[in-house]
Amino acid sequence: MIAGLLLANAAQAQEDRGEPADSADARVTTLGEVRALKPEDDVPVDLYRFKSPVQPAPNAFNRAWHEPPSLQEVGMRGGYLMMGINYGIAKTAQGLHTLTRAPDPIQSAIARPPPQLDAAQQRRAMKFCEVEAECDPASAK
Repeated sequence: MIAGLLLANAAQAQEDRGEPADSADARVTTLGEVRALKPEDDVPVDLYRFKSPVQPAPNAFNRAWHEPPSLQEVGMRGGYLMMGINYGIAKTAQGLHTLTRAPDPIQSAIARPPPQLDAAQQRRAMKFCEVEAECDPASAK
């Protein structure tokens, strides 16, 4: 049975496809002579003369991309082995933080309203202000 399938596939692969159409050749045009101009010797070639007008928006690849460290940074961080160990420790800590749903180590500050003095505290502040000559009672209110 397998031999029959192989022979059938071989027979299908050898079918004649026919002659290509001649109409495609009639529409082909050829270019004339092209001359390359020699650049001027006094003007240095500036590869960064034109800036690309296309500025792609930040995407997921930009967030995940980190420039590779220079050889000096690798040496200062203890070499590739220590950098790999520290990276593994950091990713493990990040995973544990995610699994335990612990609060972030640095939390944003929440602004609170300024303290309001009750009536007794305001009277006491006014008395203190009257005793001290440097205080202006009008600005304390």
